[in-house]
Amino acid sequence: MKGNEFIMSTTTLSPVPQRKLDPNITHAWRFGRFFRFVLLTIPFTALSFPLLIWLWSFKVACVLAGIYLAYHLILTLLWPTLEYKCYRYDIRDHDFLVQQGVLFRKSSAIPLHRIQHIDTHQGPIERLLGLSTLMLYTAAGVTPDGVIPGLAEEDAQQLRDELSKREGDDGV
Repeated sequence: MKGNEFIMSTTTLSPVPQRKLDPNITHAWRFGRFFRFVLLTIPFTALSFPLLIWLWSFKVACVLAGIYLAYHLILTLLWPTLEYKCYRYDIRDHDFLVQQGVLFRKSSAIPLHRIQHIDTHQGPIERLLGLSTLMLYTAAGVTPDGVIPGLAEEDAQQLRDELSKREGDDGV
């Protein structure tokens, strides 16, 4: 315990990120999930219903289909709020910290000196809600190493500019 106290007392870094996403991201997530619910989940349930009746009985098929639809409705309507409450990010002295996950927490620290470039992205729903997604790339690959969805457009641009102005250790 004393070692951890020493580390925490000598640095001003918070182990838990403090910055939150824009609350409108829950609307974007709900819309996307509702769209998938209508276009995929309901047709899949309707097409598999005769198979369920053939395998078991009409009552069992109704119960299974109801459970499946209720599960996806919960994911569509309630889960985005929980995701929003659990998604945090912060710029610390030497890294960019992202924490996400409702049931299973995932924390990623991206060293600032490893960031190669930073992009912002907007889909049609994000644009309608005034949101942007910030994507951080390192030399490790072509996919982003850090993704921060649901930032207000101004916040995303300001964060992109702030991170790109920081000087990193590029070996020179």
